[in-house]
Amino acid sequence: GIDTSDPATPGAIVSGVLDILRGGGGPEISERWALSCSKSGHCIDACNDGVNPRFMLLMARTKIHRRKGNEAVRRNGTGKFREMSRGERVLSRLQLPPEVLAKVRPGRAEAREEQAPPDIIFYTGCNIMKTPHIALLCLDVLEALGVRYKVMGGPSHCCGIIQLRAGDTANAGRMGTNTVDTFAETGIGEVVSWCPTCNIQMGEFLLPTLERSGRDKPFDTAMFAVFLERRFDELKSLMTHRVEKRVALHEHAGTPGVNEAVRRILGAIPGLEIVELDQPPVGYMCNGLMGVAGYKKEVHRRQLDAAAAAGVTTFAGIYHACHRDLCGNEKDRPFEVVNFMELIGAALGLLHEDVFKRLKILNDADLAIAEAGDLIDAHGLDPEEVRAILVENAVAPAPGGP
Repeated sequence: GIDTSDPATPGAIVSGVLDILRGGGGPEISERWALSCSKSGHCIDACNDGVNPRFMLLMARTKIHRRKGNEAVRRNGTGKFREMSRGERVLSRLQLPPEVLAKVRPGRAEAREEQAPPDIIFYTGCNIMKTPHIALLCLDVLEALGVRYKVMGGPSHCCGIIQLRAGDTANAGRMGTNTVDTFAETGIGEVVSWCPTCNIQMGEFLLPTLERSGRDKPFDTAMFAVFLERRFDELKSLMTHRVEKRVALHEHAGTPGVNEAVRRILGAIPGLEIVELDQPPVGYMCNGLMGVAGYKKEVHRRQLDAAAAAGVTTFAGIYHACHRDLCGNEKDRPFEVVNFMELIGAALGLLHEDVFKRLKILNDADLAIAEAGDLIDAHGLDPEEVRAILVENAVAPAPGGP
């Protein structure tokens, strides 16, 4: 049996998590463990009993939140979803004119579908549109490779993770299942995800749940970087522009094969050198460290300090959420901060301005609104809503703040 005499031992913590899952209170340390899980996924391979501890802790977290009552849980989930949707809508429009924004909204491939059906669904998720230059680069690379794609994503194709995090399992399941059904109705056999959150939600919650209910798996899934690596030889032949940079990577665990794929692809870019920082990948994405904000800040500081000490020219992240957290550091560091897709784009001769980073470094809502006046008018945005979104997404300080 498990010795639970010391509540801080691994066995006692797990026993407490199981108690939470059964509807019990569970000790504080087990609750704290569930709420702080970074979803790195290291635990999955370490478990010898065929259990997915990452999913177990996620479900324990929903149990904890559900103690607030169904109505509070629904309000919280709905509020968080609206907050995300609002931020995605405003920030994307603050950076792209309508005709360019239309390229990364669902439907870009419709004109090509008359000639041949798409090879894949490119599933953007939601929050990549806060840094839309990354999404544009993804589509440019797919086109350079001759991949026929259909773009789907945004709040209308949400994976349901926001509701699930809030404990609203009913709406999370409903929203996620609707998205899976929408993808399945296209008849496309592979969904290529940009967002690791969506990929985990699909692969560990939605699709297995549908299969347990007796349904066939409607499509395969892959992360975008892994999909690109499958086309490595083609991509390598296209990356003919030299990129003379010494690059340190900001990596995460949690999505198998992604770090390896990014490293292999970047390693094939002429002139590019990958510099090792000897820093461990923590969590599945910076969002996974929301429950330990102080620790996340310390991880970032250590990585940025190591990059400076190594004399790199470039600090490159893999995911969009990490880029939003880190890009503002370019102002005070002796290197640029980019997403890895910008390096692939440079090797292909492709460039899209990182407006989000420019706005974050500007760190002034009034100046941002003045600069984006034409876009605000073109999209019919409310300047005061823009101001609020800039503050909410840490692109500008709150009034009266530092």
